[in-house]
Amino acid sequence: MSRRIYQILFFIAVLVFTALFAKEIKSGIILFPHIDKVAHFGIFFILAALLSHAFKAPIWVYVLILAAYGGAVEIMQDTLPHRQASLGDFIADTLGAISYFIVFMLWQKRAKKNA
Repeated sequence: MSRRIYQILFFIAVLVFTALFAKEIKSGIILFPHIDKVAHFGIFFILAALLSHAFKAPIWVYVLILAAYGGAVEIMQDTLPHRQASLGDFIADTLGAISYFIVFMLWQKRAKKNA
């Protein structure tokens, strides 16, 4: 896929995930404790993958952009009556992004070794 497609997918994902982060969470949906942390981790893992394919930049820039977005989401949630900011969510966001790049680098290293 071209960078342009990844750019469009990234921006659509940001819009969709921002809307999801703003929604009220019904207590009956919670399957296990801290499922929200798992969701934050997974969402930011996906965003990191899309961002790294959408734009060319050093990894630290991607992580900084996604950490800033995660922080902005927490600030937004703190302004909503049915949500609250969470340092744990922010940490899960950042770890999700960092984890993608660790997996990506290990994958590249393995691919070079097998080539």
